[in-house]
Amino acid sequence: MRTQEDLPEDDDDFDRPSKSQLKRESHDLQGLGEDLMTLPASRLEPLNLPEILLDALRMAKKITAHEGRRRQMQYIGKLMRRVDPAPLREAVAAYKLGHAKDSLALHESEAWRERLLADDAALQSFIAEHAGIDVQQLRSLVRAARKDAAAAPEQRSGRAFRDLFQFIKTERLRVNPAAEGEAAEDEEE
Repeated sequence: MRTQEDLPEDDDDFDRPSKSQLKRESHDLQGLGEDLMTLPASRLEPLNLPEILLDALRMAKKITAHEGRRRQMQYIGKLMRRVDPAPLREAVAAYKLGHAKDSLALHESEAWRERLLADDAALQSFIAEHAGIDVQQLRSLVRAARKDAAAAPEQRSGRAFRDLFQFIKTERLRVNPAAEGEAAEDEEE
């Protein structure tokens, strides 16, 4: 039996990563593969992934059986060992950030709608922030939405709420064109 003292000083066994570290890296690559599956094809093309990996990702999207999908994800993780993961992580992060910005813009539009319905001072504030807005149309939409809100729940149509929201969203995109480019890009996908 060999003891610690019998081992040579220059033993290379301890220079390589542990089995646990290799497993963690493999699971990280599988997770990145799952994130890549959420990307539309138009976002995958510029990444210059190997064709075999693209095929594996397309196949994984089609698999519905749990065990089959798990095995396909393991295969994708294996294929991803040959690819530099840094640009892939950046692409996934950029895609998720775009969706977060879109979601934030929708929530801000909803908040504006609620403020406009609750207070006339918010109407003046919105007009001041959005130069060149069609004030008459905005006031008309706010009146219609308030009238609809005052009606009995059975008699509400909800159309005025939707129209006001669409008007607010359009005006916010007109004032902030950078958000419009991101929204148009996501709609194409």
